[in-house]
Amino acid sequence: MWDLGLLASVNAGLREVASPFLNDLHAATLATVHLAVRDGSEALYIDRLSGHASVPVVSTIGSRLPLHATGVGKVLLAFASQPVQVSVLENLVRITPYTITQPGRLREQLRRVRAEGYAQTSEEMSLGACSVAVPIRTPDGLVVAALGIVVPSLKGDRPRLVAALAVAAQGIGRSLGT
Repeated sequence: MWDLGLLASVNAGLREVASPFLNDLHAATLATVHLAVRDGSEALYIDRLSGHASVPVVSTIGSRLPLHATGVGKVLLAFASQPVQVSVLENLVRITPYTITQPGRLREQLRRVRAEGYAQTSEEMSLGACSVAVPIRTPDGLVVAALGIVVPSLKGDRPRLVAALAVAAQGIGRSLGT
């Protein structure tokens, strides 16, 4: 309860600004939509809209999950400081058989996130769940949060989902500047 209380005051502005964009994204995709910020070496979920597909999703509003095993987490990790990245890369815990636990492999994924503008996972946090996520940037370019979608599969849908996420993230970022 204490964590949820703290969550409300610290990130209320971001949640309020992001809410219409999350609702639009949810309506367009019918998928589970996440809004997360980095809290130390974890992704802190500050909003979540449940999807219509039966996909195993372990996040709840106020929960924290490892940065290396989630789409939003990989985005936040890719843009985190070097000390944060080093700390996470030294402690890669296997959650499913598909969780990336090799530091070199994760480092390459983080490089791609920065270059391509999105992260993806395939059954790394929950079996049967894939995710794609993008950064939310303030008008001055600072990454303040990540926006993600969880679906049963990314086959064929990834470009459409990345495009929808990017539009929503840009809208949220612009709105944060006003």
